[in-house]
Amino acid sequence: MFNNKVYHKIDALSGSVATLRAEGVKYNEIAEIESRAGTSLAQVIKLDGPNVTLQIFAGARGVDTSARVRFLGETMKVPFSDALLGRAFTGAGVPRDGGPAIDDDPSPIGQPSVNPAKRIMPNKMVRTNIPMIDLFNSLVKSQKLPIFARAGEPYNELLARIALQADSDVIVIGGMGLKYDEYLKFRSTLDESGALAKTVMFVHTAADPTVECKLVPDVSLAVAEKFALKGKDVLVLLTDMTSFADAMKEIAITMEQIPSNRGYPGDLYSQLASRYEKAVDFDGAGSITILAVTTMPGDDVTHPVPDNTGYITEGQFYLRNGRIEPFGSLSRLKQQVNKNTREDHRTVMDAMIKLYAQYKETVEKQSMGFKMSAWDQKLLKYGAAFEKEMMDLSVNIPLEDALDLGWKILADNFEKGEVGIPSKLSDKFWPKA
Repeated sequence: MFNNKVYHKIDALSGSVATLRAEGVKYNEIAEIESRAGTSLAQVIKLDGPNVTLQIFAGARGVDTSARVRFLGETMKVPFSDALLGRAFTGAGVPRDGGPAIDDDPSPIGQPSVNPAKRIMPNKMVRTNIPMIDLFNSLVKSQKLPIFARAGEPYNELLARIALQADSDVIVIGGMGLKYDEYLKFRSTLDESGALAKTVMFVHTAADPTVECKLVPDVSLAVAEKFALKGKDVLVLLTDMTSFADAMKEIAITMEQIPSNRGYPGDLYSQLASRYEKAVDFDGAGSITILAVTTMPGDDVTHPVPDNTGYITEGQFYLRNGRIEPFGSLSRLKQQVNKNTREDHRTVMDAMIKLYAQYKETVEKQSMGFKMSAWDQKLLKYGAAFEKEMMDLSVNIPLEDALDLGWKILADNFEKGEVGIPSKLSDKFWPKA
């Protein structure tokens, strides 16, 4: 029920967090705060008897203890319509692109994930035209996968390329802690290619209030779910979930919560899982697939954010030296789809990775001064071709062309009997001289 009561006294202010005494308030409820700085929105983030803690979206600058607080009786909502496509918004749903506000069909964010009984088993491939994904670690509709990367890796460029090339009906990009020029680069890249017309962006920049960073995954996934229920296959690209966790950490410290591992709140796992579990393939409707960048401070995979993420998701991609690393990267659902692509898919995938592993061993031997055999020389030539023609993220070819290219690379460097492929397949697919 709507509460018209206005409270005139804030008991405590710390950073962007305000505490006051109020009645009949719900967790996550939205409030209006009127002060000399104007009117801003806040969200209830803690209830302790009559004591209510609010996170002020725009920060507490200009807000004093005599500010007027009015609770709106509802949780945070994000508008929804097809007019969202091609647009960019803040984490609070405010237009960032100078376009008009959208007020259609406001939907609550942060709702529970879909009942498993309403889901279907993942069985359709999301094509990205990136060989290191499509051929070696196929992405599956309704899958949730993180991209683990250290700072400095081109993970946003990778996401932009996936947004351009993926065979999805709608792309939802959620940016957290982005530099403003990173946001502009995302937008211009999509605009120049025409992909912006099927894309919605919710972007929190490093200069925006911390609480908006925490909202980005929820508004992105709420919009994605509405599109999926309309029968659309939606790909949600989030960057970067470590910034999201850091925003949670900052708010928890402000609230003087007892910290857990490395200062992160104790419910970090639950908070991450509640977002990733939004990935779904609806029975009779569309799907939500989630790819989320998780940066690893110090390239440490045991850092709390990637460590917790690994227990939630269905594999991971490792981005190292500007490439998706074949070792360590794993799509646990790829076997659901690569049995139905082309009969040689799994065989080519296995053969090329085995030979690439031998190439890496040969590189180590060479660095230690060992004499290179004729087989070693073949492996060195093969490895260079594999990295240039398969691993380079600028390669943009369909899966079938990637498979043909795989056969060509094998034939250019080895004899038919040296690659460990059954003659039934090599006789059919080995390139003719």
